[in-house]
Amino acid sequence: MTTAIKEAVYTRPWLYPKQHDAIFDPARYSVIEASTKSGKTVGCIVWITEQAMQGKAGWNYWWVAPIYPQAKIAFRRLKRALPQELYEANETELTITLANGTIIWFKGADNPDSLYGEDVYAAVLDEATRMKEEAWFAVRTTLTATRGPVRIISNVKGRRNWAYRMARRAEAKDPNMAYHKLICHDAVEAGVLSEEEVLDAQRQLPKDVFEELYLAKATEDGSNPFGLHAIAECVAPLGEGPAVAWGWDLARGKKAGSDWTVGIGLNKDRAVCGFDRFQAPWNQQIERIRWLTGIVPALVDATGVGDPIVEELQRGPGNYEGFNFTSQSKQQIMEGLALVIQRSDIRFPDGVIVVELETFEYEYTRTGVRYSAPEGLNDDCVCGLALGNHHFRDSGPPRLRYVG
Repeated sequence: MTTAIKEAVYTRPWLYPKQHDAIFDPARYSVIEASTKSGKTVGCIVWITEQAMQGKAGWNYWWVAPIYPQAKIAFRRLKRALPQELYEANETELTITLANGTIIWFKGADNPDSLYGEDVYAAVLDEATRMKEEAWFAVRTTLTATRGPVRIISNVKGRRNWAYRMARRAEAKDPNMAYHKLICHDAVEAGVLSEEEVLDAQRQLPKDVFEELYLAKATEDGSNPFGLHAIAECVAPLGEGPAVAWGWDLARGKKAGSDWTVGIGLNKDRAVCGFDRFQAPWNQQIERIRWLTGIVPALVDATGVGDPIVEELQRGPGNYEGFNFTSQSKQQIMEGLALVIQRSDIRFPDGVIVVELETFEYEYTRTGVRYSAPEGLNDDCVCGLALGNHHFRDSGPPRLRYVG
């Protein structure tokens, strides 16, 4: 019986460095997009077991898979890994109770309503791209009282799923979130996957399927107005100044804690040479915008509460013009930005700008074309870049302007 165990020495199984760093990241939420057979599952089995080893009797830890039979796979793997004297398994409930009394549950997410109600101290969401978003909502509620950490792991499966959006939020460094990618070449280099097997898969599988399953690259689904390949062609290091045009998208509090004020400056070659992304009270925003922009012509988001900010900016030195975002005006400047991206006539650095450009979408509605970020993601950098690009065509030498 597990109660007879007084003391045991635990040695963590070997994990290759990128695998370890992804799974044992100190962030509360670690989102990991990974190649098949790159070690994400075994690494997270180690992680959830160690979480449970540090808990107290009666504490619950969850492994959640898209369907119950998939949860059984991880259940059986952990049983094989643990010495039999250190746990008790319940084959009916699909639980493993460790010697310290903590319980690791293996659950299917096919009925999200069944996941509500418990207090959970840590969780793994396995193959998250194949899981209903409602399952994540339910699991998140179970972590509320405990403030438990979670690992969200999956192969890439297109762009229209909640796990892809979570990965982009983590990649954009949302608070408490970390993003990691494990691809087949990482596993080959670490010696856990055969290069010959990868090359064979590349020969046998369609290009898009191989890139998703082995390189963790989402396929382009036709909803991005810029084109993923075109975006990649425009990536370059931050350009040299001075800026000849600035675009400023202002945070308006639409998404508490996640809306950003973004400024993007373009030089004479239409390369991003100035970039700032921050959150601050209005008075500090005004000071920061003035300090960064100087007397360079700037186009500033004047939509809604942004209008008085533009008026305040225009009372001081500088060349500020307001831009109201409507469905029609947003379509106009986004189409202008798409044109220069597809012609490779603009340059921007890798990072959050590229992340937002890649996730940006358009759809046809009864009233026209709607351009926006997917629900839960930001488009502040895209809007700042579009404003800067729109103003670039009219910008000339900086002009001093003062309105008393």
